[in-house]
Amino acid sequence: MAEWYQEASDAIREDMIALSDSVFSHPELGYEEFASSEDHAAMLRKYGFTVEKPYLGLETGYRATYDSGKPGPRICYMAEYDALPGLGADGGPGHGCGHNMLGTAAVAAGIILSKKVAETGGSVVVMGTPAEETSGAKVRYAGEGAFDDCDVAIVNHPCIGGHMRSGRSLALITQEFVFTGKPAHAASAPEMGINALDAATVTNVAIGLLRQQTREDARIHGIITEGGLAPNVIPERVVMRFYVRAADRVYRNELLERVKNCARAGALATGCELTMSEFEDPYDDLMTNEALSAVMCGALKQVGVEEVRDPARSFGSLDAGNVSYVCPTIHPYFPIGTDPSVANHTREFAACTQTDFAKDNMMTAAQAMALAGYRVITEPETLKKIRDEFEAMPK
Repeated sequence: MAEWYQEASDAIREDMIALSDSVFSHPELGYEEFASSEDHAAMLRKYGFTVEKPYLGLETGYRATYDSGKPGPRICYMAEYDALPGLGADGGPGHGCGHNMLGTAAVAAGIILSKKVAETGGSVVVMGTPAEETSGAKVRYAGEGAFDDCDVAIVNHPCIGGHMRSGRSLALITQEFVFTGKPAHAASAPEMGINALDAATVTNVAIGLLRQQTREDARIHGIITEGGLAPNVIPERVVMRFYVRAADRVYRNELLERVKNCARAGALATGCELTMSEFEDPYDDLMTNEALSAVMCGALKQVGVEEVRDPARSFGSLDAGNVSYVCPTIHPYFPIGTDPSVANHTREFAACTQTDFAKDNMMTAAQAMALAGYRVITEPETLKKIRDEFEAMPK
């Protein structure tokens, strides 16, 4: 006889595949996931969840709750459903990060676990979190207390290879530099101008030299979004945007100040005015709760996964990092393909989500997430270990 999580998974499999495929078929950018978030909400309502949507002022955010009516822990599964620009077959948005499957795995896990909470007590929350690829809603949610009543938070991301346990991510902060100079004819009166593009050049050179003196885990990368209007006009306005990343938020903030000094040097050297501002919300580093991660790894093995790999070293950033500072959090990975030549954030990665291999593993991941939540609810000593680790974590 099949285990409860297998039976529950089998019963909803076709609905979950339909949900993933529907989100895949109409990819939407962050904070524009109107159809995708409604697909999620409709599916959760179908299975008895109470859905609050919009959530915390975000039209494409939601919070879906299944409450047993009995006391007990609250398990949160975080869903993402935003796409990336330019990765669709028509050159529009596309699911090059597999969030159509990530979000569906969270919905499926919540529904599977909801089948047991009438027996165990406690409650299940599926949190719809828009725009992970840009200014992620989890940052806002964490700051406004959305996770304060949750005992654990879990999100499971598609990958290439095999199931991987939760690891770390880099803290990230953004900065926009706007240099304002003075226009002039670039040939007949260059001495009359103040060149904002020169300020940007000095800034880029200074940052390039700074990279030699940064920690191994640091990353600084940026673009020029406005660089002048005509070759024969001294550029009056130039805009640069940078990401600054590091393994922890303390060093990230220190490094940001050094990057700002590079821009100040560019302004000083050229006589430009400089304004600075963040253009996206900062992401904290992910602090994996190892006790919760161990529960998840055990759940994966119980549902039939033979190997749970160590996490690959990541230089990316996650808005789940902010959640990990307010609630015990994990961010494991499940495979949607095995070809190592397929990279994330590509059309090829998006195509993997349409395979039977990916759909099978999405449901396996959902079963394990649900089983991990069940163990947290039913094993007080396990929850205590998770809480003790979280309370001891440096914040």
